[in-house]
Amino acid sequence: MKFKIFYKKFLVIFFVDMLLLAAAMIGAHLIRFEFSIPIHFAQSLKSLLPWVLLVKLCCFYMLNLYRGMWRYTSIVDLLNIIKASTVSTLLIISFILFKSSFIGYSRSVFLIDWFLTILFIAGFRLCVRLFFERFSKERPSPSDFLSIFRILSKRKKDRKNLIIIGAGNCGENIFREIHNNTTLRYNIVGFLDDSKNKIGRTIHGVPVLGRIDDITVLIKKGKADEALIAIPSARGQQMRRIVELCKSSDIPFKTIPGYGELIDGKVTTNAIREVAYRDLLGRDMIKLDEKQIGAYLQGQNVLVTGAGGSIGSELCRQICRFKPMSILLFERAESPLYEIELELKKNFLDLNVVPILADIQDKLQIKKVFKKYKPQTVFHAAAYKHVPMLELQPWKALENNILGTANLIEISSKFNIERFVFVSTDKAVRPTNIMGASKRVAEMLVNCHNKNGLSKARFIIVRFGNVVGSVGSVVPLFKKQIERGGPVTVTHPDVTRYFMTIPEASQLILQAGAMGKGGEIYLLDMGTTIKISDMARDLIRLSGFEPDIDIKIEYIGLRPGEKLYEELITEGENIVPTSHEKIMVLKGMECNLQILNGQIDELAILAANQEEKKIKAKLKEIIPEYSPAH
Repeated sequence: MKFKIFYKKFLVIFFVDMLLLAAAMIGAHLIRFEFSIPIHFAQSLKSLLPWVLLVKLCCFYMLNLYRGMWRYTSIVDLLNIIKASTVSTLLIISFILFKSSFIGYSRSVFLIDWFLTILFIAGFRLCVRLFFERFSKERPSPSDFLSIFRILSKRKKDRKNLIIIGAGNCGENIFREIHNNTTLRYNIVGFLDDSKNKIGRTIHGVPVLGRIDDITVLIKKGKADEALIAIPSARGQQMRRIVELCKSSDIPFKTIPGYGELIDGKVTTNAIREVAYRDLLGRDMIKLDEKQIGAYLQGQNVLVTGAGGSIGSELCRQICRFKPMSILLFERAESPLYEIELELKKNFLDLNVVPILADIQDKLQIKKVFKKYKPQTVFHAAAYKHVPMLELQPWKALENNILGTANLIEISSKFNIERFVFVSTDKAVRPTNIMGASKRVAEMLVNCHNKNGLSKARFIIVRFGNVVGSVGSVVPLFKKQIERGGPVTVTHPDVTRYFMTIPEASQLILQAGAMGKGGEIYLLDMGTTIKISDMARDLIRLSGFEPDIDIKIEYIGLRPGEKLYEELITEGENIVPTSHEKIMVLKGMECNLQILNGQIDELAILAANQEEKKIKAKLKEIIPEYSPAH
């Protein structure tokens, strides 16, 4: 069946080309003799034409002009047409020269014929491509000319007029993809940009209508139905302004995420999404030293604990870009593990993705994994992070965050890994809750192990603030409350937090792994703190409502273990500059590993007996700056 269809299409194409080649030769004679061909030249044309068609069609066939798909006609096809036309013309000229030395033939006819052949053949193929680009997947039969008008009228009804905010490379990329992808039902009516040099000019024939501030007027001028914010490098303040302008213009709007969120760096229509709070954070993206990261990840066996979590899964995606030999997904929750496994196997076909349903609290299980797969780099992102939940059950924080980390460090050292990167939190700084205290003890354990020289591995700590969009983040809670119509509950009007995006957190971890020599604590330049009440208001506005009018904000008081503000540096830690402008490094304090191990053994006994008060007292002994909140 496929052969019959191919054969039928080939005959149609072959017949069309025959007509076009004949038209080119006849047209060349008409042009040469000013549309009055002398009789003897007309007779020579009549005898020559069949041979011209035979030679040209054979050359076209031999040079693969009938293997390409016309709907994808490109510069390569044009070059092939020029090549085939030139070869066939030279063969014809050589034959005539050898046979009759051009007696009875006009030399200029063959030059004109060469030009018309290229023009007709390339022009027809280009028309076919334009037709397929314009008229979606509906392909009318050659005899059904009225269907073209039917499709045109349908397209105008189905398509939405889109205005693109941003006339840079990203906007141009999006334009080309929408233009080339016939399944995308958009008609781009214009661009907006604040650059004076771009206003009034055109991109692929579509005008840059004016400045972004004039969006209300320009939307009416262009009759736009939707807006797309195509500025991946936009800072938070700029993004807020654009969002407010779109809202005041009463037009639906979407955005392209920042470059930090685009794993492969490519901007496509698949990346288009609703504007989210992370777009308003207002920091430049982290510029990764990809050569430095690739040098320690490429060709390695990499293990990621907590691989199904918010940070862990994004970390896995980023790691896979650097072509490790295998990535070991260490996760105890089966559903998230299955999801990240499927995603990575789909997007990274040549990579060995190994899902491991396991728990860091099970030392024997960890040992078997290390013995079988021999990881060289370990990213430890598995942890309990929910502050109020761990205040109610502090022994769980000890079992997972401290004892689990101790298990992983011990076995990593025995198997002589190269790097161990521990993911920590700003709540470990002068902690007021069990979660922060448990992470601080884990930091001390990582730091001590490195400084005592018990292993050749580099033990590195990465510390950062709250992560927007993670499972434990306040953002999902606020969104659910907004969906229910409010109220949105904030603990305190003055509570502030540092925030970063999931890609930022993952990139910081990778960069720290590349930079760390062992014993350092790395943290991102987090900028200024953000008021949670301001965040709540921004999210309400992004959802199309007005705070305190459509949706109320209620203050419910600090929860167990919470404090008004977070810090990134604790007493005794000194900031040391790094080669990366966005990353700071702290030198950890000296410690005695033997004493710390003894204290952790005591914590293990208290955790097994679930003795809450004694757990807090022991943590206070280990961490003098720990002050449990009441």
